[in-house]
Amino acid sequence: MGRGLFLTFEGGDGSGKSTQSALLTGWLTAAGRTVVHAREPGGTELGLELREIVLHRRGYIAPRAEALIYAADRAHNIATVVRPALERGDIVIQDRYLDSSVAYQGSGRVLDPGEVRELSLWATERLLPDLTILLDLDVATGRGRLDDSRTRYDRLEAEGAEFHHRVRESYLALAAAEPERFLVLDATASIEELAERIRDRVSVLLA
Repeated sequence: MGRGLFLTFEGGDGSGKSTQSALLTGWLTAAGRTVVHAREPGGTELGLELREIVLHRRGYIAPRAEALIYAADRAHNIATVVRPALERGDIVIQDRYLDSSVAYQGSGRVLDPGEVRELSLWATERLLPDLTILLDLDVATGRGRLDDSRTRYDRLEAEGAEFHHRVRESYLALAAAEPERFLVLDATASIEELAERIRDRVSVLLA
């Protein structure tokens, strides 16, 4: 059996990653494919501990320390969940990957995005997704959606508008630099339209 498929979802707060991930999973499962779900941070037992530290610890965390915690979570997730699944020929659908660190810990925290990316590539032995689906949404709309669904905000969600504008611009720059890997979708489109466009792109990879 050949190597599986590694699909990641990226986007700002409230962009609809969870909804589209679930729809894609349902479609692939109905087609007889084995799907493994992963997420960062928090996709493993170790990751859950790191997630609690990096997202919910009270008090200041230095930006470089934050980037290193995310990289540690990523290294363990890839080694223990993602690579074994890909080697079995499964399809991995993951909520956030290294592009999130480049956008949030790099551009958001005003660190060098290139250095943050290289840290993640080292941590994962340079594994890149076969497809990254970026659900693009303006900051105000995303915040409005989040406010409707959350009673508790993590450390990144609680950052101000300028932080999230930097994150969005970073995502768009990443997509422009790697158009063959990214599928950029306007997250204000209907759920059905977004799901259809994602299925169309994934069908090409599966052909």
